[in-house]
Amino acid sequence: MDYFERFQHALFSLPRIQKKALMLLTDAIILPWILLAAYATRMGFINPVEAFGNLPSSLFVVAPLVTLGVLTIFGAYRSMVRYQGIYSAAVSAIAMLVASVGLAGVSYLAYQGGIPRSVFLIYWALGSIYLAGSRLAVRTYIFWWLTREQKRTPVVIFGAGSSGYQLSASLNGSVEYAPVAFVDDSRRLQGTVIQGLPVLSREQLRGFVGKQAVKAALLAIPRATKAERLDVVNFLKSLPNLEVKSVPSFVDIVSGKARIEEVRSIAIEELLGRDPVPPKADLLTACISGKNVLVTGAGGSIGSELCRQIVALAPQRLILLEQSEFSLYQIEKELRQICQDNSFNVELVQVLGSVLNQSLIQSLCEQHQVHTFYHAAAYKHVPIVEANPTAGVRNNIVGTYHAAKAAEAANVERFILISTDKAVRPTNVMGATKRFAELVLQAMADRGSDTVFTMVRFGNVLGSSGSVVPLFNEQIKKGGPVTVTHPEVTRYFMTIPEAALLVIQAGAMAKGGEVFLLDMGEPVKIYDLACTMVSLMGATVRNKDNPDGDIEIKFTGLRPGEKLYEELLICDAGIGTEHSMIMQARENFLPWEQFVVAFHAMQEALELSDDSLIRTLLLRYVEGYQPAGHDGASTPETALQSASYPTELSPPAKRIH
Repeated sequence: MDYFERFQHALFSLPRIQKKALMLLTDAIILPWILLAAYATRMGFINPVEAFGNLPSSLFVVAPLVTLGVLTIFGAYRSMVRYQGIYSAAVSAIAMLVASVGLAGVSYLAYQGGIPRSVFLIYWALGSIYLAGSRLAVRTYIFWWLTREQKRTPVVIFGAGSSGYQLSASLNGSVEYAPVAFVDDSRRLQGTVIQGLPVLSREQLRGFVGKQAVKAALLAIPRATKAERLDVVNFLKSLPNLEVKSVPSFVDIVSGKARIEEVRSIAIEELLGRDPVPPKADLLTACISGKNVLVTGAGGSIGSELCRQIVALAPQRLILLEQSEFSLYQIEKELRQICQDNSFNVELVQVLGSVLNQSLIQSLCEQHQVHTFYHAAAYKHVPIVEANPTAGVRNNIVGTYHAAKAAEAANVERFILISTDKAVRPTNVMGATKRFAELVLQAMADRGSDTVFTMVRFGNVLGSSGSVVPLFNEQIKKGGPVTVTHPEVTRYFMTIPEAALLVIQAGAMAKGGEVFLLDMGEPVKIYDLACTMVSLMGATVRNKDNPDGDIEIKFTGLRPGEKLYEELLICDAGIGTEHSMIMQARENFLPWEQFVVAFHAMQEALELSDDSLIRTLLLRYVEGYQPAGHDGASTPETALQSASYPTELSPPAKRIH
């Protein structure tokens, strides 16, 4: 490092107060010369010495003192030169105007009007130009010095509105990205220049990307809907080797959680699903506000989000039931922090236990006078439950029955089961057990109960423990391959917060025995999802059309019990409700007497640990259950006639009461 570089480094490393003093000293030296230039311009002097001799010498002291004082009062020396922009220039111009008017008054009083007042108008103009120009020059030089050894990534900004403008201004001072163009769908903006950057159309961008070696596109369209954002991303991912990133939302920027220049990779969750529908306040609060609420599976994906939504709705008490100690610890800790940060006055009760323990649940409901019961505890991973049907039946069916019986015995007002689209014409044990769990509540509601039993059925939620999104992310980061079971497999997707809000609202509409369905929007091909995620991370898919691509997508075959397409309805159509995103299904179910027989049989199969018998019983009682290798539709009636297990079952030793 030579002497000049050491001097620059020492200069940039000075404490803030010393830098401020240096700016004041520099301005104090320059401002008298600006006054001299203003007088010479007004009087037409070419020789500055001649102009100097015609001005009172005291004015060369008064002018900088007055000007520096006004600039200090206006805060011109508080802002950092590196981040100064139009606002700082405007403040300096206003301060110079005030100082010039003050100097004109001083001149009129002290020098009997011997100095033309237009001199001070010129002094204001030249001083404003000097202040803005000198700061801009220093800012440009500082930025060059800081980035002289760094190669900034050329990027285009999609969106030439206010967000794009702010992003461009911020990136001009960054060391990582260099904006080279805007892209906008507005024909009014196309062809114009903003901050020295051209505004291109989508078609113009295709040629521009190759010429400028653009590496990334930054989305600055915070007001766009999910459908609009998906359309933009689909276009951008068609361009070669272009990574797509986004800027934070206005909410995060205003709240201080993020800055406009903090670009980030787009999460696939931002593109899937729908734009959120405002919740109905009366439905949200009806079963929660001021009441005691119990959530089973409180540490799971859905259960934990239910808890987060519930504490914000001002319940009196929230009981968290979870069989995983670590999950219970995590959610209880998080909820306490949420309550503390937002001054929520909610009593949290953490209980380590299983839904199979009916006496424990009944005791909790009675002790805490539970009003609303959300049953989210379940085994839900299809291949695992397929390989362990006994565990799936015990947890999903028997656990639901014990929880429902305990709630009924404790006079709980509402019991809401979290169900799944895999319960519709299931091809796997997990889906069949969840449909049987629905039959539990339908039978109990049908025979009559003071407790309102209902269930809410929906598809995949983004970010859950079983979601493909985290798996794909991990596989892409490792360089692939990304594993997809089948090229035609499709799924519905919904964000966890949206699902939880709709579950709460659906539960409030229940009268007893309803199966509510959440509107999941349009189904998504998992292969298309994988391709989009690869593109979002700046890579390309390797296939026969692009053998030099970065990431291979490998088809592994459907897993045991997996379906190509998921459904939400067993019957043909759903019935609308007062909420546009919630439907109601009318479906066949087992009357209480038949259910008792079915449940007895299931208990006996569990006692024998007979997986084959369990599958036979599921085939008998779960309408539409079609396990792998089984042909023909199944209904309760036809299954009873065709199954090898006897139709009339001997009652087990322990009866259901």
